[in-house]
Amino acid sequence: MPWLYMSHAKEEAVKTLFLNPPSFEGFDGGAGSRYQARREIRSFWYPTWLAQPAAMVPDSKLIDAPADDLTVEDVVQRAKGFDLTIIHTSTPSLRHDVKMAERLKSEYPHMPIGFVGAHTMVLPEQTLHASAAIDFVTTGEFDYPLKEIAEGRPFDEVSGIAYCKHGTIVRTRDVPPIQNLDALPFVIDVYKRDLTIEHYSIGYLLHPYISLYTGRGCHSRCTFCLWPQTLGGHVYRVRSPEHVYEEMALAKRYFPQVKEFFFDDDTFTDHLPRAIDIAEKLKPLGITWSCNAKANVPYEALKTLKDCGLRLLLVGYESGVQHILNTIKKGIRIERAKQFTQDCKKLGILIHGTFILGLPGETSETIGQTLRYACELDVYSIQVSLAAPYPGTELYRQAQAHGWLIKEDLVSDDGVQEAALAYPELSHEEMFDAVERFYKRFYFRPRPIWRILKDMLKDKEVFKRRLREGREFFSFMATRRERTAE
Repeated sequence: MPWLYMSHAKEEAVKTLFLNPPSFEGFDGGAGSRYQARREIRSFWYPTWLAQPAAMVPDSKLIDAPADDLTVEDVVQRAKGFDLTIIHTSTPSLRHDVKMAERLKSEYPHMPIGFVGAHTMVLPEQTLHASAAIDFVTTGEFDYPLKEIAEGRPFDEVSGIAYCKHGTIVRTRDVPPIQNLDALPFVIDVYKRDLTIEHYSIGYLLHPYISLYTGRGCHSRCTFCLWPQTLGGHVYRVRSPEHVYEEMALAKRYFPQVKEFFFDDDTFTDHLPRAIDIAEKLKPLGITWSCNAKANVPYEALKTLKDCGLRLLLVGYESGVQHILNTIKKGIRIERAKQFTQDCKKLGILIHGTFILGLPGETSETIGQTLRYACELDVYSIQVSLAAPYPGTELYRQAQAHGWLIKEDLVSDDGVQEAALAYPELSHEEMFDAVERFYKRFYFRPRPIWRILKDMLKDKEVFKRRLREGREFFSFMATRRERTAE
């Protein structure tokens, strides 16, 4: 019987591999990303959720296969010599991740394999049933449970997991959310040890960049957002400003080539006095940084953040229709969002705005309203997504109750986001087609074209990068059209 199943086995540290596995080309949904699908432009976030427990486990290794262009066989070869593998999975990538686990198990039959992530928290039994190669899954925040397992503690003594024993699924008691985030080690030590930062690129961020978390959870109650309804929770648990400063000072020494740091908290501005405190502490470092924000930050606070190095805000506008925003519990008024956007422009703060098509209440007319709203805001750049009903969200429960859910798969066989919902007033085909129309109408205007050209003319590297992104964008849209034609 494997040592991990034994109730009184001797605890011995095991060599642990933390793996963000290969799946769809250009897909990093198992990492710290909020958009679990292939993007229009090849982009990768840092695997911060895996890097955190990896920093807690001595003699561990983090492999980020998508960013490093590693194949399944590449990973199998690099997994040699490890005693335990942890795989970060997601709802769209589960089938691919299962194949990775089964290939590892065929090569290393005595290596326990655990799956972690929001999907395993919501559907632990279903995940275990997906393959006999999966030895355990986590049922909440997984930092400390993984540390204990890596220390050699038997499954039945570890809280926050589920595993199969003698054909029966056993679920241990839940672990409460971590309150003292300052007790967690810095993730940048793992970044420096295991990752190639030049492999990470996001179109609207300077390159190279680094992203990390200064807190977990979000006060907002958006019905579609996966993370606060699963791993993060609706309480914003934060690191102290001093702890954040220490990591950023170290990051600046580790990575002098980095041009921008991104705070990937769900809403960094949820606790505005703390955000300002962090910004003021970072100012002497002279770093450029960006973050996620809600479209309600007051002008004076924005000015202070800008004076302390803020360059860009990632803002979820979602829709230009107030009743849709009310329905999804966005907690923002359109007029307030407009004023916020004007304030940012006045201060020279760039905005990457995100919009979602196909939320409850959507029609062809409301899509047009949101498109006109986006053009009126005229932010620096945008991302247009389809409403994705992830298990564990209120949107998923609504979709099941009202019969809106027409597809269980959230992405296609090649990782492109599907329109999984349909309404009496709006078909899933209309939603899918509206994404390309939205992008074209927004970007094929004089002002966005001029912004892009100015950026390209100012910097040779940006020039080459934007040409590559342009090719990727049009290629991606051609792929979507081919799917529509089928």
